[in-house]
Amino acid sequence: MQAPCGSTDPRREDGAGDDDRSLAFAALNGGPALPVARSVLVLGGARSGKSRHAEALVRARLAEGQTPVYVATAEARDAEMRRRIDEHRARRGPGWVTREETVDLAGVLVVESRAGRPILVDCLTLWLANLLESGRDADAASALLVHAVARIPGPVVIVANEVGLGIVPDNKLAREFRDRAGLLNQAMAAGCDAVVLVAAGLPLTLKGNP
Repeated sequence: MQAPCGSTDPRREDGAGDDDRSLAFAALNGGPALPVARSVLVLGGARSGKSRHAEALVRARLAEGQTPVYVATAEARDAEMRRRIDEHRARRGPGWVTREETVDLAGVLVVESRAGRPILVDCLTLWLANLLESGRDADAASALLVHAVARIPGPVVIVANEVGLGIVPDNKLAREFRDRAGLLNQAMAAGCDAVVLVAAGLPLTLKGNP
């Protein structure tokens, strides 16, 4: 006989999935909310609103008396990039600690992470470009970063570009970078507690409870 809806099937010996279902049912019926994710990956295209949404997620995780950390992977190599950096800084306001790190993201996360002190990494895609340009082992660095994100004590929100939705690039180098960025996003999404896709300023939750 089939078990009543919402009850535990007595034929299941391990009870696998029961806790997850109970949390989901409770949240849908006004009960306790699902736990807020400690690590979140925020994906989106250019000017999608992904950075603004990531900043809001960081503020929501900020404990009293703590200061959020902004880890910038971009370098101001020309006037346009400097303008973009200045725009981001002005929008965030003065209440952030900024760390500029173009290569050793895992290292800066380990050093800066504290319970109740969220870190925003913006962005993963520029970091990948920095690794490739410097001739470093991008696969090893990516694996080290995923490992660090899973083990640091404090919350972390990571921004990345979704570069695979446009036209196919017309040169081999650009296609290789697109493929590497997509694989990096997959690895980070698998390791993070929650994943959000932002389009036209609207967030769509793909995984977890951001």
